[in-house]
Amino acid sequence: MCGFAGFLDLRRRIAADELAPLARRMSEAIRSRGPDDAAEWTERDAGYAVGFRRLAIIDLSEAGRQPMHSSDGRYVIAYNGEVYNGPALRAELEREGSRFRGHSDTEVILEACVRWGLDAALARFVGMFAIALWDRLERRVTLIRDRMGIKPLYFGEVGGTVLFGSQPKAFFAHPHWRAEIDPESFALYSHFSYVPAPRSIYRRIEQVLPGHLVTIDTDGQVTRRCYWDLHEVARAGLAAPLEGDDATAVDALDAALRDAVRLRMIADVPLGAFLSGGVDSSAVVALMQAQSDRPVKTFSIGFAEAGYDEAPHARAVAEHLGTEHHELYVSPQHALDLVPRIGEWYDEPFADSSQLPTYLVSELTRQHVTVSLSGDGGDELFSGYPRYGHAERLIASLGGRSRLTRAATRMALRAIPVGVWDLAGRALPGRFRREGLGARSRRLASMLENGTPEDLYRGLVCQWHESSELVPRERLALDAPWSGALAALVPDLRRRFQLVDMLTYLPNDILAKVDRASMAVSLEARVPLLDHRVVELSWRLPARMSVRDGVEKWILREVLYRHVPRALIERPKMGFGVPIDSWLRGPLREWAEDLLDPRTLGADGLFDPAPVRERWAQHQRGEASWHYPLWTILMFQDWKRRWGVA
Repeated sequence: MCGFAGFLDLRRRIAADELAPLARRMSEAIRSRGPDDAAEWTERDAGYAVGFRRLAIIDLSEAGRQPMHSSDGRYVIAYNGEVYNGPALRAELEREGSRFRGHSDTEVILEACVRWGLDAALARFVGMFAIALWDRLERRVTLIRDRMGIKPLYFGEVGGTVLFGSQPKAFFAHPHWRAEIDPESFALYSHFSYVPAPRSIYRRIEQVLPGHLVTIDTDGQVTRRCYWDLHEVARAGLAAPLEGDDATAVDALDAALRDAVRLRMIADVPLGAFLSGGVDSSAVVALMQAQSDRPVKTFSIGFAEAGYDEAPHARAVAEHLGTEHHELYVSPQHALDLVPRIGEWYDEPFADSSQLPTYLVSELTRQHVTVSLSGDGGDELFSGYPRYGHAERLIASLGGRSRLTRAATRMALRAIPVGVWDLAGRALPGRFRREGLGARSRRLASMLENGTPEDLYRGLVCQWHESSELVPRERLALDAPWSGALAALVPDLRRRFQLVDMLTYLPNDILAKVDRASMAVSLEARVPLLDHRVVELSWRLPARMSVRDGVEKWILREVLYRHVPRALIERPKMGFGVPIDSWLRGPLREWAEDLLDPRTLGADGLFDPAPVRERWAQHQRGEASWHYPLWTILMFQDWKRRWGVA
């Protein structure tokens, strides 16, 4: 795991002797991604320069340093990530005549490109990666992002210079950089609480899409191409479902996951795993321990606040598996002290509040190991989110209702004050009690205005439903997954929502969160459930394998139950969060009030301060729980202040 940043000076305005120092300053801005080493490389007459920060994981010697040249001198690579099947590919290349200086996977990537060509090499890589590959013969750079978007990669032309890198914070060191907010991206962020690829929050800067590569010539010509298409994976999987009984399917998934985990346990540094005690992380740890000759190091955090503490569940799983378990109970003050630093880790606005516990568990883990495996991806692959079922039931209930009935229901929902809804939700008995019922009523009212299943599902996942009220000047420019374009490809609603999440929420929220939080403390996080071979298998599994008798992630549970008793796992699903709701009324109130000052909110004309202030006042009075949409605004305001962006 590392980081890189560079540029291609199309107009050759930067002096040759300034190329390397400038690339070094850019890479220094992402130092936490690679604290172990730094280096630069330039092609002076082409105006190309790249700086690299190394977090040494495989081949800690000089032979593993980057930027690295291919043996024939044609290619120069800067690369972030891991190709886990590097040893097997190396053996194959050696049989074909290649010779290696060291044992890094970086060298394997280069020699595979030399011997097999880029496309054939990419098809064989199993891993996560963001690559900048300079071709000295063709004089062009190719930017490549892994299939699922685990590693980030940004690029764009600003003032006659193409900038590229692992994170856009590196661009601030370049004299041609101009940080300007893209209005469409801002509107989408306000709706979803993240900026969806290929956009970024900055004008003229975009993200390389997962499974894509972008080639840029010295004349500035840009070519985009897809080398692995999740749409095609879904189509092919649904067309050729796995044959056999339940046991056959469970065996197939067990074998695929076991191999994915095994490959991700290869490292020349200490390695461990995040463990929440839920299905996904427990399955990963169980398969790690089954293939290890010593106790696996596992890590979890706990909170004193009721409803947020998963540590006892993680501890029970760890004790059963016999891992070397580490846990930390986080004091409220420790967590609160980190809030003002979030803008440092996320150089685009990002408002998934689980970013904070993700950082905290990464911080704990990094005190003991350099690499940690994570269980991310299980909910998307195996239908683990309860919202999939909620959406199906809602769509079924609305299917036979007229537009007039829907309009009347919408008006009735909005006629009752938010505070009254919240009081009613808290007054319900026992398991029927609901917090934040007022916000849910507004969400449902907003969803009733929309017609397509994708519109209704979007109403369940977005944060600020009345986006036109909040961002009055911008129309919401939704991407293809939200347009209904997937209906013919995936007729089944639940599976279609899974695909929407895999294309949007997973790379733009979940994986971005894990990358920034882990890289902030120089920890490499690996996600075996998102091995592309496991993803491809998941689309071949019949729908009954994911949800059965109301039990979500049925098949993944069956794999896990071969190692862990059901009693340790079967409990209501918990989110990985912190009590933002109460913090905004208490210790974070002053910090938030400063960021939500009406003059500050309205200074640049992006927000309409009125609806924000109305919800802030309702939240403070305890009339309604608006913490999630408010957190979206707060994270944007904090990001804008930290980076001085207008």
